[in-house]
Amino acid sequence: MRSHHSHSGDYILHAKDHLEDIVKEVILRGFKSYCLTEHIPRNNPADLYPEEKHLQISDLESNFDKFYHHARQLQYQYADQITLLVGCETDYIRPDFKFLIANLRSRYKLDMFVGSVHHVKEIPIDFDVPTWELAMRKCGAGTPRDLYAAYFDEQYDMLVDLKPPIVGHFDLIRLFSVEDSEQPITQWPEVLERVERNLEFIIGYGGVIELNSAAIRKGWSEPYPRADICKMVLEKGGQFCLSDDSHGIAQIGLNFHKTLKQMDKLGITELSYVDLENGGADALLLYTV
Repeated sequence: MRSHHSHSGDYILHAKDHLEDIVKEVILRGFKSYCLTEHIPRNNPADLYPEEKHLQISDLESNFDKFYHHARQLQYQYADQITLLVGCETDYIRPDFKFLIANLRSRYKLDMFVGSVHHVKEIPIDFDVPTWELAMRKCGAGTPRDLYAAYFDEQYDMLVDLKPPIVGHFDLIRLFSVEDSEQPITQWPEVLERVERNLEFIIGYGGVIELNSAAIRKGWSEPYPRADICKMVLEKGGQFCLSDDSHGIAQIGLNFHKTLKQMDKLGITELSYVDLENGGADALLLYTV
């Protein structure tokens, strides 16, 4: 097993358990490789989540620095038992994040990173329903389809600016949508157009879309992205990787069995992984499931 996306309670407040304990558990469970991808520090106090309101931006920066050096130490310490990759998960709240992330990547020599969007109009869209609805009201006529269109536009900006090797939870915007439920994205042509544009761009630069099992523990019957988007990826010749997006020991590999069943149902027979020995994020290899 391999996973490309994880967090620990040592360095963010909405996760649990110590980073080293997570690594030990991953080894016990027989993972071949595991990516340690803590959130990047944000650059504006307005971006702090409720549980972070007592923190300063400098605290976020210090936490990431501690994470990076701790993760590197664990990577070396456990190298004979598992391949650990040290990376990050980006946010992309505003266009200036392009420069924030460039500075971060020049300071820290990351093995890989996950490119994600968690905000629309600078408002979180995966925190709770009220903030999701607030973001929706800021978009066009204030409908779910307007919110979706805005999300995929902001995601496209992130993709163009960062070209992430791994694209995180591609359709996260659907998490709290009652209207969308499990209906195909094709119900909204202007949204479909944006989804196809983004997928084609990812495939064009060689990026990989994660099958993120966290959606199942959050109430979905399938991982991110939903089946309709997975089918588009397959039709366009795109690639997937596997991620648990764990926020603690209890979530390591959680619902991978359901994700594998979904893959079998959709005809996904190959997964990609980041090959640390041959270039990190510049070396994405395929293996047969």
